[in-house]
Amino acid sequence: MTAPAGAPTSEPTPAFVDLQVHSTASDGALPPAAVVRAARDAGLVAIALTDHDTVDGLLEAAAEGARVGVRVVPGVELSTMFEGEEVHLLGLHLRDVAVMRDELAAFQADRVARAERIVSLLNRHGIPVTMEAVLREAAGGAVGRPHIARAMVAGGWVREFREAFDRWIGFGRPAYVGKAVFEVADAMALVHRAGGLAVWAHPGEQATPARTARMAALGLDGVEALHPSHPPYLVTRLVATIEEAGLLPSGGSDWHGAPDGPRKLGGQLVPKVWLDWQDARVARRGDPTPTT
Repeated sequence: MTAPAGAPTSEPTPAFVDLQVHSTASDGALPPAAVVRAARDAGLVAIALTDHDTVDGLLEAAAEGARVGVRVVPGVELSTMFEGEEVHLLGLHLRDVAVMRDELAAFQADRVARAERIVSLLNRHGIPVTMEAVLREAAGGAVGRPHIARAMVAGGWVREFREAFDRWIGFGRPAYVGKAVFEVADAMALVHRAGGLAVWAHPGEQATPARTARMAALGLDGVEALHPSHPPYLVTRLVATIEEAGLLPSGGSDWHGAPDGPRKLGGQLVPKVWLDWQDARVARRGDPTPTT
């Protein structure tokens, strides 16, 4: 992919990053510090911690990154709506984390209320999972459906994690409850107020050239081209679309703790130069004073 104007154009040695990973601050399997150590063990030079609707893991991750020599890009993953469809937005390179934290407080409260509604529906269908069990699985992190699924597995009401979604809590299933979402323009504005870059996460076939151009007009900075759900032909198409729209490429494993498989940490081989291009965009734009 052609480097954006004014950005670094070469990489002295091969180096890889992973710009979408999750911790127990939301629905990942490992605490933030352990995520950073796993990144070091995987040979990554940088990761972006992008927990769902929360920035609570960033301080711990940054401290561990400084200790073990892995850069931690402050991030978040937001659920948004665009043209009547749900799209996920990554906020990367957040500088004023306090702005993001304050705005997300209401969404975290909604996550708990949503979980309570799902638990109530499951109870009505004869699955006696409790909210206490769900909160134990969340262990203080932002509550999500994965915690409900884990509680269902622990209670013996489903055999495996995926079954909970496929039979009960996935879209269109008996205990599905939708969640509060931002309009994408509002989410992008929030990311920019926090000094970050707004990146369309795992867009798949949604990212047609025309639709990407409309997102760019609203303030989109980049698109996640490398993702486990994107086959090679789609990556090629997305890279061309990104270039045409004058956006930045990004990529990540969307890692939640799997030891292997398509979502293995670092498995997408995202080149560090993509992170360099993002850094250059942030530097040209200017950042607010960082806060925590």
